[in-house]
Amino acid sequence: MAPAKSETLLQINDLDVTFEQSRGDLQIETAHALRGIDLTLGRGEVHSLVGESGSGKTITSTCVIGLLPMPPGKINHGQLLFKGRDLLKLSEAERRKVRGREIAMIFQEPAKYLNPALKVGEQITEMVILHLGMDKIKAGERALDLLEVVGLERSKRILKSYAHELSGGMKQRVMIAMAISCNPLLLIADEPTTALDVTLQLQILKLILKLKNQLSMSVLFISHDLGVVYNISDRISVIYAGKIVESGSREDVFSKPLHPYTRLLFLSIPEAGKGGSRLRAIPGSVPDAEHIPSGCAFHPRCPIAEDICRTEIPRSRNNGQGGAHHTAACHLIGKKWPD
Repeated sequence: MAPAKSETLLQINDLDVTFEQSRGDLQIETAHALRGIDLTLGRGEVHSLVGESGSGKTITSTCVIGLLPMPPGKINHGQLLFKGRDLLKLSEAERRKVRGREIAMIFQEPAKYLNPALKVGEQITEMVILHLGMDKIKAGERALDLLEVVGLERSKRILKSYAHELSGGMKQRVMIAMAISCNPLLLIADEPTTALDVTLQLQILKLILKLKNQLSMSVLFISHDLGVVYNISDRISVIYAGKIVESGSREDVFSKPLHPYTRLLFLSIPEAGKGGSRLRAIPGSVPDAEHIPSGCAFHPRCPIAEDICRTEIPRSRNNGQGGAHHTAACHLIGKKWPD
């Protein structure tokens, strides 16, 4: 676990992102992907961002790494403070120096992001030659060392392989090797275990935690799987329709969820030893980013919603039920649920 008091590495303040899309007849619709995201990540901490598909998790991570497509994306306002410096105020050349060197990312589907035309070794060595100034011989040795670090054979055969010649688990480990090749301060892991079987999922999670400790990295872990999140997180932020609705330590969020959305997410998790029991599904679906409901965006799906939820956007607050830094954006924190 991260220390109780950790120095802030990344602070996201009021990040607001929209996408403009043409619908024909010169009509342009605006999709509000992020609606004022606030998130703080400490040094040496694993902070998980959790939510259903379409909630804004990946958009948040692409903004941090500097890969948001603009256009059609547009950052309307906000701050991305990394080591106290606002990444949004850097030039593209300055962002490239940070990307890969100080902030790295493991993508959800490695097969899409590994270049099929280049050998694995070329893709790993490219990073260390560019950012660390190594020559080809030293970069090759570094690549072999990285294979060993991520649990692969220290073999030139692997370095000479193309992505299609590797298994799914090997591809993911190669992508992790690329991500950590320059010892980044921040590693963004975007659904890194989604396409893997349960055994490989566990291996990759253990590897990320091991590397986090070895390299003193911070990790922003993106996931929709609360079971995975429990095993890796120090802190958790729950995102819904482009806004953080709850944030706190792993212990607080799991033992005392404050927001109805978080509570329903937990109720939808199958419990060991209760095979055959019905799970409680969350009614409806995440709203389209072009048509966010008024008030609290979750109110159409919420079992305890009241009139105020339909008209006023709730502010994030703490009512003393959890830890000092356990907050939720809900008008009805502490309200009794219907049986």
